[in-house]
Amino acid sequence: MEKFNNSIYKIITAEGTGTGFKIANYDFLITNYHVVSKNKSVAVEDHKKNKYLAQVIMVNPDVDLAFLNVEELKNTPGKIILDSNKKVTNTEKVFINGFPFGLPFTITEGIISATNQPMRGRNYIQTDAAVNPGNSGGPMLDENGVLIAVTTSKFTDADNVGFGIKHTDVIKQITDFHFNDNKYRVKCNSCDNFIEEETEFCPHCGANIDISVFEEFELSYLAKFIENTITELNINPILCRAGHNYWKFYQGSALIRIFDVNNNYLFVTSMLNKLPKENLEDLFTFINSNNVPPYQLGIFDNKIYISYRMHLSDIYSEYKNSIKENIKNLALKADNLDDFLNSKFGCPMSDDSKVFNSDNIVTTVKSSTVDNNVTDEQIYQKYENDTKKLIKLKKWITMELITDMEYSNKKKEILDAL
Repeated sequence: MEKFNNSIYKIITAEGTGTGFKIANYDFLITNYHVVSKNKSVAVEDHKKNKYLAQVIMVNPDVDLAFLNVEELKNTPGKIILDSNKKVTNTEKVFINGFPFGLPFTITEGIISATNQPMRGRNYIQTDAAVNPGNSGGPMLDENGVLIAVTTSKFTDADNVGFGIKHTDVIKQITDFHFNDNKYRVKCNSCDNFIEEETEFCPHCGANIDISVFEEFELSYLAKFIENTITELNINPILCRAGHNYWKFYQGSALIRIFDVNNNYLFVTSMLNKLPKENLEDLFTFINSNNVPPYQLGIFDNKIYISYRMHLSDIYSEYKNSIKENIKNLALKADNLDDFLNSKFGCPMSDDSKVFNSDNIVTTVKSSTVDNNVTDEQIYQKYENDTKKLIKLKKWITMELITDMEYSNKKKEILDAL
C-alpha cells in the first residue's frame, strides 16, 4: 500500500478537511463534492506538508464527486489504478486511505460487506473498515492499488459501516469530462452535460439545478480579518486554512498558528525552540524579563512559545488596526526569535521549525535529482553561497542592522529558492 501514498492528498477548506487522490494517466485530483462544497479554490497538502492551491473544475453533487486542478502537481504521476474490468466481490479485502479527523495519513483495512447497497437513491460499496470524518474523498483500494470506490460517508448511529462511490460511477464521470481549461463546471446528472453559468435549470434538458452549487462560502468577519492580515504578509490565506477559524503558515522558519477558543478569544502563537539541556539561568532570565511586548514568552512541555491573545470583540473596535499589526509583527518576531534563541542560548529548533541545514539540503536534492551520481560535495558547493547568506543575515539581525521585516523577507527569499 505504501507506494500509493504519494498519490493521496489532504484537502483543506475553511470549514474542515477531507481527502483527495490522483489516478494514473490523469492530471486532476478526485474527491467528494461535499468536501469542497461552496469553494472554488481549496488547499491541497501532500505527505511532505507541502501545500498547493487547487481550483475546483468539476462538481457533480448527485454523485458526490468533484475534480480539482493543481498546476504544480500536473507532472506528478498518479499511481492509483483505474480498471473498468475490476470485479468487486463480497468479503474482498479493502483498504481505506485518507486523513481521518485531519490527522496524518492513515490506512485502515476491512472487507467489503455489500457491493450494491442502496442508499439515497444510488447503490454504494459498503465496508466494515473504519471510516471517519476526513476520510471523505479518499480512495478505497484493493491489495494491488486498484480503485474499488471513493469513500463518501458513514452512518452516524452505527459503528464499522462505511460507504464508497463505486469505481464504475467514478469512471463514468472521468470519461464524460473532456476539458483542458480550469473553469468551474457543474455536471447535470440527468443529461450528462456540463453547465458553466449560474442557473436553476439545466439549459440542455431543463432538469432542476440546486443554485447553491454555484455559490461560494462566505467567510465570517473574523475569517476575513485574519485572511486580510495574512495577505499583507504576502502569503496566500487559502493555503493557510487548517479548519474552522484555524490557520497555520510559515514565516521563514517559524510555524505560526492562529485560532479562536470557545468563540471568545483569538490566539496567535508559535512554538519557537526546545529547552537546552544546560545553562538555563540566562535563558529563564531573558524569558521572564518580558522583552517582547505586547507578546508573551512562555514555556510548556519543555518548549518555548511566543503568544498573543485578544478578546474577539476587540477586532470590531477602534483597536482593530493595531491588532492586525501586532499579528503580523508576531510572525516576523517569531522568525527572528527562533534563530536568536538558538544562537544565543543554544536552544534547539522546535519540531515545527522549517530548518534548512546542509544535511537536509543534501537529502532533498538527492531525492529529486535525476542524476544519481551527484556527490555530497557537489551539492554542498551548489548551496554554499546560500548558506553563507543565511549566516550573514543572522549576524545582521543580532547587530540590529536590519529590521525584523527585512530579515524575514530576505530569509524567506533564500529558503524558497532552496
